[in-house]
Order: sequence, then C-alpha cells, then structure tokens
Amino acid sequence: MTAVRFQVAALAAALALCTAMTGPVLAQKEYDSGASDTEIKIGNIMPYSGPASAYAVIGKTEEAYFNKINAEGGINGRKIKFISYDDGYSPPKTVEQARKLVESDGVLLIFGSLGTSTNGAIRKYMNEKKVPQLFVASGASKWNDPRQYPWTMGWQPSYASEARIYAKYVMKEKPDAKIAVLYQNDDFGKDYLKGLKGGLGAKASMIVLEEAYDTSEPAVDEHVVKLKSSGADVFISITTPKFAAQAIKKAAEINWHPMQIISNVSASVGGVLEPAGIEISQGILSASYTKDGSDPQWNADEGMKKFYNFLAQFDPKANKLDAGVVFGYAAAQTMVKVLHMCGDDLTRENVMKQAASLKDFEPDTLLPGIRINTAPDNFAPIEQLQMMRFKGKKWELFGDIISSDTGH
Repeated sequence: MTAVRFQVAALAAALALCTAMTGPVLAQKEYDSGASDTEIKIGNIMPYSGPASAYAVIGKTEEAYFNKINAEGGINGRKIKFISYDDGYSPPKTVEQARKLVESDGVLLIFGSLGTSTNGAIRKYMNEKKVPQLFVASGASKWNDPRQYPWTMGWQPSYASEARIYAKYVMKEKPDAKIAVLYQNDDFGKDYLKGLKGGLGAKASMIVLEEAYDTSEPAVDEHVVKLKSSGADVFISITTPKFAAQAIKKAAEINWHPMQIISNVSASVGGVLEPAGIEISQGILSASYTKDGSDPQWNADEGMKKFYNFLAQFDPKANKLDAGVVFGYAAAQTMVKVLHMCGDDLTRENVMKQAASLKDFEPDTLLPGIRINTAPDNFAPIEQLQMMRFKGKKWELFGDIISSDTGH
C-alpha cells in the first residue's frame, strides 16, 4: 500500500512539474479572431473580374506562395488559410467582401487587397474594427498615415513619389517638353497627377493637355487621338493594364511617337506590352522596384532562383513574364516575414506592431539595393525605384536607384 501511495505521490509531483513547465509557455500564446494553435486566417480582396482583372494574377500568386509555406510546415507550426474574394474592382462590392471576411469568416487581418478607390472604401471600417488592412496593393500616398489610420499600411512605392521621379527625368532630358497626360479618373490617377505636377513645380505648364478616362469606358482611343492633337512630344500614361495596352496600340496606329512613360503598375511585359505589341512598345519608359521575371540577367540571381523554383513547384501555370507574379510573390513573402516576427502573439495589435518594425528586409524579387523598412511613424515600406527602358523583349534598367520620397 505504501508503495502505491509513493507511486501516486510521484505521479502527482511529475504532473505538477509538467504543468509548471508548460503553464507559462501556454500563457504566452495570445490570439485574436482568425488565429489559433493550428491556423492563421488571412483575408484578401481582388478584382478577379471587371476592368482591372489583369491584376487577378497577384491574388493567385499569393495563394500559391502560402500553399508553399503550408507545405513546408506553416508559420511556427500554423497553417495559413487564405480566403480571397472577388470585388470586380467595385468599391461597394469591396465593402461587402470586407464585412464578410471580418464578421463572417473571422479573419485575423486583410492582406494585399488591390485598388485605390476599393481600399479607400474600406479603410474607415477596418480602422474602426481595429483589423489590420496590411500591405495594400496600391501606391496611393494616403496609406502612409499611421496617426489617423493606424491599422492601414501600404507596400509599394507611392504613385506621387513615382510621378515625381518621371517629372525630374523629363525636365532633365527634354527641358522644353510639351507633356500630354492620360489618367484614370479616380484616386489612383489623381494621386499620380498631383505628384507629377509637384515634381514639375514651376514648370507644371509643360503639361499642355490632361485627359481623364473612366474605367467603365470600353476603350481610351478617342482620348489618345485628342492628346496627339495637342502637339505634345511627351506622353505620360497613368493607366491600369487594359487601358495602358490600348493607349500604346492607338498611339502607334495614329503614328504618334512621343517619349512615352507608363506607370509602374502597367509595366508588365506579359500583361501589357505583349498584348499591345512588342514592336510598338520599343523605347517606352517606366520605373521599377522589382526584378523582371522575363529578363535572363536574373537567371543566376539567388533570389530569382528561389522564385523560379517556387513557380515550378507551386504555380507552374503562372506566366513569369507577368509583373503581377513577381509582385504577388514579394508581397506574400513580406506578409510571412511579419507573421514569423509575431511568434506566438497573434493579436491584431502585435501584427501591426511587427509590420511597423521591418528593417532592411529584402524579398527575393526586389531589385538589388531596394529594401523594406517601416517604423511606427513610417507606413511606406518601399521608397526606392530605378528608371528603365523597354528594349528588345525586356526592360533595361539605367541610372541609379532613386529614393522616391525625396526624388534623390
């Protein structure tokens, strides 16, 4: 009997010791809705249909990247559940999908949703609900406003900053230029136009004509004809992929050959220049912060080797010529980095804290020398670009890496 008592006492002591050892560890795990010991739910909203459906590839690439992470064991043992909905690039639909993700699906955060007006429509809601609206896929400068909107953060360089770089380039290369601007009639286009005028400063009168188009229009041909008639010798196309391709085509059709600059969001070889026509796209200018998946110069690059291996294993149907694939990969990699940094504290507050603590992070597909940095008062992760010119079948980078916040 004494031996039994001794065994029971020993077992009780062992259990107490186990509890003492595991208790504090378990106590350190903190979760908000969408996180558990086994899962992290991430929401996403993409234009899988509608006028900006060329960007749908971004959401598909992000899903494939999270599948890769899950296949490798997840993040600290937790699998990512990626829930991505279509909003057709329509702000009212975005609101509907955001509510569904937060209130029905119970996601921890919404990541990488695309569009300026669409994300603008849910920003107030996300901040009132205190749900991270992280790494917005839009370059509007308004995503960098941590004081007023502490739950919203952008990812790519701002449109206004990119436009300032183009303004400086035009003033240097063509000081007597006559500039014609085609821009999308929404926050995206207006943000760009504002940056362009800011960059031109006292020389803003170089802009001889501005033409706005709506995404509901089937084509921008008439606008391009009007812009040519202005006598402009520089054409700045602030357009999304479908309309960028149309504008390139129409300019060639009417024999208009100005210095042509297209926004980075439409600089995809596979998504814009191939549909427009490689021959007529020669010499077009843009700026970039990502490596070009179609450029053989990156074949020996360690980061791109990882990217190509990822495509072969997890996204074999993806078009590596499409800049959206490179973009989606790097954005998803940034999201995974933040979740790793969170450890076992998967609260929404800690997610934002870690997102605002990135230091010199270099996703595989960003240009060498371009790094991601954030701080509690800096919600603009990428602030560097490099000018490029389309030649042959690929973009050729030239000049220095330019810090877009200052234009230096």
